[in-house]
Amino acid sequence: MDDKIRIGVSACLIGQRVRFDGGHKHDHYITNTLGEYLDFVPVCPEVEAGFPIPRETFRLVGDPENPRLVTYRSNIDHTDRMALWAEKRVRELEKENLCGFIFKSNSPSSGLMRVKVYNPKGIAEKKGMGLFARAFTRHFPLLPTEEEGRLNDPKLREAFIEQIFTLKRWRETLAQGKSMKNLVDFHARHKLLMLSHSPARAGLMGKLVADGGQMPVAVYARYENLLIETLRMKSTLKKNLNVLEHILGYFKNRLSSDEKQEILEIFDLYRNAFVPLIVPVTLLNHYVRKTCEPYLKLQVFLNPHPTALKLRNHA
Repeated sequence: MDDKIRIGVSACLIGQRVRFDGGHKHDHYITNTLGEYLDFVPVCPEVEAGFPIPRETFRLVGDPENPRLVTYRSNIDHTDRMALWAEKRVRELEKENLCGFIFKSNSPSSGLMRVKVYNPKGIAEKKGMGLFARAFTRHFPLLPTEEEGRLNDPKLREAFIEQIFTLKRWRETLAQGKSMKNLVDFHARHKLLMLSHSPARAGLMGKLVADGGQMPVAVYARYENLLIETLRMKSTLKKNLNVLEHILGYFKNRLSSDEKQEILEIFDLYRNAFVPLIVPVTLLNHYVRKTCEPYLKLQVFLNPHPTALKLRNHA
């Protein structure tokens, strides 16, 4: 990578003492591991909207789809104040060229999902979204978003990181100019990655590129929507096996019978969940280097993110 990926983050997650009690929720995985590759733009809605440290805690009340933000004990409604600030802040964030956002879970301002919303009887239901998180996702519907707690789940962590790295590569392609040549190159490199998420969507993307003609601007907009929609579809063992077998086809006349048998045995181990995806991918990368297969050398599926992040290692 030439430079780090710019990403928004709830300020307390990177150690800033902005919480209601003057504390933080420093997440060392975010700062120490992801921080090697990410450049953070911290946001604390409550402090940036003018509330002090320390401060009375907030909660969401009313309709989960349109909740009010009120102080917990004094029951003062600050919804309009927060909403006005949030709309202004998301417009400012347009200048940051963000590739995603990591939100603080359970926060009435920043929680992305399952935030408590209290009904008139004082009973809480985990059906809400923080006011700033809602404003952000409405303003940036294509940006990858996640909560820090969900990054502890290997599959969710892998999906989010794959999305932000792919979006970074897409932004680099846009910076080179919206020509059909650049779009064809991007799609060629990402074709197998798209297949691992949705063969049907990958086919639509391929057709869009093939039929693009001389309308790159319109094609680019449609392609970007399909790209994000496809990445949000779950990659499964079955889809990955389809891609792995597709890759093996490129070695048909270039490997010995023993080498092919070894690969097929590893595929079977992966099929039966005895080994994680990283095992067959590592073996295929070995043969890509050995044979110098030009098409596969460019395939992002084989190297979608830095090895040091230790992804694809869950069976």
